Amino acid sequence: MKTDFPSRRQAAICVAALLMWLAVTAAFVGFRPEHPVMALLIFALFFANGATRRLTVALAPFFIFGISYDWMNIVPNYTVNPVDVAGLYGAEKGLFGISTEAGVLTPNEFFALHRNVVMDFMAGIFYLCWVPLPIFFGLWLYFTGRRGPYLHFALVFLLVNLLGFAGYYIHPAAPPWYVAGHGFEAVVGTRGEVAGLGAFDAMTGLGIFDGLYARNSNVFAALPSLHSAYTLVAFIYAMRSGSSSAWKVVLAVVTLGIWFTAVYTSHHYIIDVLAGIGTALAGFLLFEYVLMKIPPFAAWIARYARYISTSN
Repeated sequence: MKTDFPSRRQAAICVAALLMWLAVTAAFVGFRPEHPVMALLIFALFFANGATRRLTVALAPFFIFGISYDWMNIVPNYTVNPVDVAGLYGAEKGLFGISTEAGVLTPNEFFALHRNVVMDFMAGIFYLCWVPLPIFFGLWLYFTGRRGPYLHFALVFLLVNLLGFAGYYIHPAAPPWYVAGHGFEAVVGTRGEVAGLGAFDAMTGLGIFDGLYARNSNVFAALPSLHSAYTLVAFIYAMRSGSSSAWKVVLAVVTLGIWFTAVYTSHHYIIDVLAGIGTALAGFLLFEYVLMKIPPFAAWIARYARYISTSN
C-alpha cells in the first residue's frame, strides 16, 4: 500500500532543523509563545501529505527570513559597530532639508508639524501591508501554478533581507523618531516606538502598531529601510511573472505608499528609503544576473522548482 509519508532522510532533516532552531532560540534568544506554535505547524504540514510537504519546502525562504531576523538578537548590531544617530540626521537635513520660518527641518520634522487625518489613516493601512502583502502575493503565485516565478521571488525576498541585515551590522543607525524623542546619544535597550503610526492606533483603537513595535528589541536597524524593499520585490516579480494588472497596480500603489509612510511617520529618513530601494534592486540583480549564471546554482534552483511543482 502506497503511503504519503516523507522518506527517512527527509524526516530526519526536518526534525533536526526544527530541533536546532528551537535549541538555539531557547539558549540565545528566549522562547516566545509563537516559537513552539510555529514549530508544530511546520512539523504538521511537513508530515501531513505530499502537497503540504511541498508547500512547507516552498515556504522555507520565508521561514529562514523570520529565523534570521530573530537570531540577530544573538549578536546585536550595536555591539559590532557604533550607532549612527547624529550623522544620518545631519546628512538627511543637508540633502533633503526643508526651509521654514523656524529654520531648516528634515522631512520627518516637517511632516510632524503638518499632520493630516486621511494621511494618518492611509499610513497605517500601507504599513500593515509591509510583509503580509508580499507573502500573499507569493502564495498567489504558488497556488496559481507559477512555481518557478514563485521560487525566484521567495529566494530574492530572502536574499534582500540578508543583504539588509548585513547593512544593519555594517552601519547601525537610529530612526528619526529616536532623535526626536531621545536626542543624539544611542541608549541600548530603548523601547521601540510607534512614532507617527500612533495616530492610526488612536483612531482605530486597535493598538496594532503599539503591539508590534513594543516587541522590537533593537531600534538601531533603520538603514536600509526593508519596509521600502519588500513590496518593491513583489512588484518586480509581478511584472516578470505575467501577473494580472490588478496585482501590478496594487503593488505599485502600496509600494509608493510605504515609501511615503516611512518618512511621514518618522520611521525612516529618505536616505533609509533610498537604501532600501537599492537593496531590493541589488538583491534582484545579484540573484537573476549573477547567481543564476552559475551552473551549479542554476541546477539546484531547477531541482528545487521541480520538487515543489510535482503533483504526486
